[in-house]
Amino acid sequence: MLRLNYHHLLYFWTVVREGSVSAASRKLRVAQPTVSEQLKALEEMLELELFRRVGGKLVLTEGGAHVYRYADEIFILGHELQESLRGRSSQRRTRLMVGITDAVPKLVASRILAPVLGMKEEVRMVCHENTQERLLAELAAHSLDVVVSDAPVAADSNVRAYDHLLGESGVTLFARKELAERLRRHFPRSLDGVPLLLPAENNGLRRALTQWMADAGLHPRIRGEFQDSALLKAFGQLGAGVFPGPTFIEQEIQTQYGVEVVGRLDEVRERFYAITVERRLHHPAVQIIYRAARESLFPRPEGG
Repeated sequence: MLRLNYHHLLYFWTVVREGSVSAASRKLRVAQPTVSEQLKALEEMLELELFRRVGGKLVLTEGGAHVYRYADEIFILGHELQESLRGRSSQRRTRLMVGITDAVPKLVASRILAPVLGMKEEVRMVCHENTQERLLAELAAHSLDVVVSDAPVAADSNVRAYDHLLGESGVTLFARKELAERLRRHFPRSLDGVPLLLPAENNGLRRALTQWMADAGLHPRIRGEFQDSALLKAFGQLGAGVFPGPTFIEQEIQTQYGVEVVGRLDEVRERFYAITVERRLHHPAVQIIYRAARESLFPRPEGG
């Protein structure tokens, strides 16, 4: 039977939190070679590569990130145990493990999860970002409580999970001020031939926009495709082209990225889901997220 060496695990956890072996050695007050030896011993015991070196820096592998999440749980619980024995805390804090698909805009994710911060019982929220496929695998392994996504679980998915629709929004197109002012005059015909920044091809919003442009007979120049929605907006902020975003966070996008509205596409809908392995929601924080989204966060479509 494999016995986990928690001393090795502590050194690994500290390296990740401090960002480097040298910083971890200072924190632990041991020599750098000692830390490196402990990491190597842990990798050999787990038969898993925990880090890879990229540009002189240690970067967690996918397996290393998985181990870190468990290590974080273990040592946070240990700290809470010590605090409770000292009489500083009579209750354990609820923990919420959230997976956020990389297609969900950061502003949307923060708005969806914000109600957790207002709960009477303090909740420690731990968020991870990845592709939906990988997050669903972690959900199935019970490493996550919920996945926030812009797409439902695929019909051919190997993971048995349930979609809980949080809400939907129309889509707004944004651009730098000078470009937005020019394109607003004859929108949407003005989009023909204009540089456009879009989500990657496997994205639901991308498919919906492509269909809308085909139906409207428009042929903008696709200048960039992005898996990460924040990077897409950053290029839009630089003036690289027109880019889409959910209408319900329109004001936040304008403020954060210094752009203006080109036009709104109410007929193009972007949906957001909470995905769990349970048909009924049991985690109190997930219940709060779902209820707040359904009742107040997302605008109701007309006639809905």
